[in-house]
Amino acid sequence: MSDPAPRSSAGASKPAILTVDDDPGVSRAVARDLRRKYGEKYRIIRAESGESALEALREIALRGDQVAVLLADYRMPSMSGLEFLEQAMDIFPFARRVLLTAYADTDAAIEAINVVDLDYYLLKPWDPPEEKLYPVVDTLLDAWHAADIRPILETKIIAGRWASRSSEMREFLARNRLPYRWFLADEPEGARLLAAAGHDDRTLPVVVCADGSCLLDPTDTELAEYFGLGTTPTEDFYDLVVVGGGPAGLGAAVYGASEGLRTVLVERTATGGQAGQSSRIENYLGFPDGVSGAQLAERARRQAEKFGAELVTTREVAGVEVDGPARVVRLTDGSAIAAHSIILATGVSYRRHPAPGVDEFAGRGVFYGSAVTEAVGCTDQDVYIVGGANSAGQAAMYLSKWARSVTIVVRAESLEASMSYYLVQQIEKNPVIAVRPCTEVTAAHGDGHLEQITLRDKVSGDEETVDTGYLFLFIGAAPRTEWLDGVVVRDRHGFVVSGQDLTVDGARPPGWSVDRAPHHLETSVPGIFAAGDVRADSAKRVASAVGEGAMAVMLVHRYLAQP
Repeated sequence: MSDPAPRSSAGASKPAILTVDDDPGVSRAVARDLRRKYGEKYRIIRAESGESALEALREIALRGDQVAVLLADYRMPSMSGLEFLEQAMDIFPFARRVLLTAYADTDAAIEAINVVDLDYYLLKPWDPPEEKLYPVVDTLLDAWHAADIRPILETKIIAGRWASRSSEMREFLARNRLPYRWFLADEPEGARLLAAAGHDDRTLPVVVCADGSCLLDPTDTELAEYFGLGTTPTEDFYDLVVVGGGPAGLGAAVYGASEGLRTVLVERTATGGQAGQSSRIENYLGFPDGVSGAQLAERARRQAEKFGAELVTTREVAGVEVDGPARVVRLTDGSAIAAHSIILATGVSYRRHPAPGVDEFAGRGVFYGSAVTEAVGCTDQDVYIVGGANSAGQAAMYLSKWARSVTIVVRAESLEASMSYYLVQQIEKNPVIAVRPCTEVTAAHGDGHLEQITLRDKVSGDEETVDTGYLFLFIGAAPRTEWLDGVVVRDRHGFVVSGQDLTVDGARPPGWSVDRAPHHLETSVPGIFAAGDVRADSAKRVASAVGEGAMAVMLVHRYLAQP
């Protein structure tokens, strides 16, 4: 039993305070005390389970309303308060979070500070509320109002079921945490909305904006501009341009801005990089229960913006030039950003699969990464994953919550060679997941979308065709640094060479123009640095990428002091 979230009326709706407790008496008491003090300015919503509370939050988000404070009981049978708050963060990341605990649960509350950025924990009972409840909620509401909260718009998107552009758009929106409602054009509600908008399925996807206007098959840049993301730099010259918004780039943006550098980060799709697509990262320092890549990326983005870093999205870099003391980043639209220094943090991209038919069905059953976005569609399906590194293992664990079966296809004899030990053990214990070693995908088949794949045993040479509508590919990565041709030294795989690796037999790299050796992480062009996966011989881990981003900023300071 729970109090339903009220429907919005004309004009701005009151923000909500939501409380969830599986004890009906406690639930009513919390809601009563909150209504008595805050009912005039806030909607008080109560729920008696984490599941019903999450459903209420999704409804609130879809209506474009806001939640200011979440209060959750720690001990709930099917979903603990900690688990609820962690999932609620994905829906309302700005909401302030409070855990209601008994005295014996204070250790859990302290743990929650790391896991869900807990703002406060309250011991039960909280009587009298005037002393123990209201001062806490007052402080949290003041902090919530002071935060820069992006407005949520009621945006509807009508798309085709098996259109690759529809898949790309959903991925873009999800990774940028932009709210929307998704409708399929071949279902009744989608068809009704499409007709009401005055369009047909020849113009898909159609975005119906909050004001009733429509965007027909918009580009990512048009979507970003509609949702209020920055797509154009505001200044002509910066101290630091960071190219790429993965962990290394976000780390550089946070440390650069926090140390007073005029910093702009340029990202072509969404912050987080490949790590941002991970369903759960469990070996990142300080998160013993794991954290999703999206959560980690969102916190880092907010942190960078808090310190004054400027984020420019949906812009792709075409080249880098040296113009005297300036370092210039050229964008594909013909514009440019100049700065004293540049940090290259473009990471890597998944390699394309060479088997016939695979790329034909990209976005229509075949997905490079994208496990989180497509997970719900995999419900009761037989899913195949190609790859043996951590990203493939994390995707398998996540998809196993929905899929009937998950099969990991790997060319090696086992997963141990390329996957972290903790993840291998989790997979072995999961009854939904099977591993097919020494196997490769040789073809993909279907009529308009993926329906089957052909597998070949590398040992016996036998082939087998299996039914599946979902194939996820995590098959290694390439740096995609062709745009740096003729500018900085790269190795034969395209990774950027930096630091002491540039010095061969005591000789500095060709064209090196200053009377000093290259700094660690500095490329063959003074003032241009590399951090994270794009750098040759990097560790290819989230923690090391963040560390390199921070270290690169330290070296930028050295360069600025003595070019």
